[in-house]
Amino acid sequence: MSEIEKIKCLIIGSGPAGYTAAIYAARADMKPVLYQGLQPGGQLTTTNEVENFPGYKDGVTGPEMMVELEAQAKRFETDVRPGFINKVDFNEEIHKCWADNGKEIHAETVIISTGASAKYLGLESEQHYLSTGGGVSACAVCDGFFYRGQEVVIVGAGDSACEEAHYLSKLCTKVTMLVRKDVFRASKIMAQRVAKVENIEILFNTETEEVLGDGQVVTGVKAINNKTNEKIEIPCTGFFVAIGHKPNTDVFKDFIHLDETGYIKYEQPGTSKTNVAGVFVSGDAADKNYRQAVTAAGTGCMAALDAERYLAAKEH
Repeated sequence: MSEIEKIKCLIIGSGPAGYTAAIYAARADMKPVLYQGLQPGGQLTTTNEVENFPGYKDGVTGPEMMVELEAQAKRFETDVRPGFINKVDFNEEIHKCWADNGKEIHAETVIISTGASAKYLGLESEQHYLSTGGGVSACAVCDGFFYRGQEVVIVGAGDSACEEAHYLSKLCTKVTMLVRKDVFRASKIMAQRVAKVENIEILFNTETEEVLGDGQVVTGVKAINNKTNEKIEIPCTGFFVAIGHKPNTDVFKDFIHLDETGYIKYEQPGTSKTNVAGVFVSGDAADKNYRQAVTAAGTGCMAALDAERYLAAKEH
């Protein structure tokens, strides 16, 4: 049996939330250990340009920003490790966690920063232009600014799709919504709101067949009407996917309270506390409303401060 490692603070995940938590925890002398997870840097590593994070007056790429955040966490002696936590046991005061290499860690506090993964259609062309940063996005608030005065397509039928379409309509000359069924899943008020906007065209019973482009950037979308089989090509420079996110929380579900879609519930609003004492959450694993790098970083700070206070209270 391998030796058990005993630590004060384990941070699971390495996006803005995890790295910010690490910076605060390390400065508080909690000697945090951070596991980067399956996607080191989180969702921002798929974001080409970040222009809305304070402090970068000329913008920064997502990967560059994550490299800088990691370096800042390491500067304060955070133990940053590759790999991920694939099993936990939160039944006792000391929280047991196992890494993918079999290492067993006993942590006095745990900060969950595992984030959420955007759902995509899974088309080869979609994934190609996502990887080139040439026009595929799952976040209109993050990337809509780059498509000012242009035509875009958005896929989705729920409230978030309607919200994002409405947001894009203020920036873009035309927004085409592709809805797979003949009705929205969104609430009536949201569906009515987008229906009233002049530069939003809604195509029901319509599915994406292919994202078109020149190899580097998106130039259009090939779609099909699933009732009539009629195929159309829609010229656009941006293709937004708004079909939901999946929080990366499955490993915690036997111990941590989750909502119906898998997001971690805050035990006490205004804090980062979960239902398990000594386990805290930050970032998109709990946030289904904002999903921004700056809000994730803010909750990372909260989680580290809450963990520090928890340890201080135990010592007295």
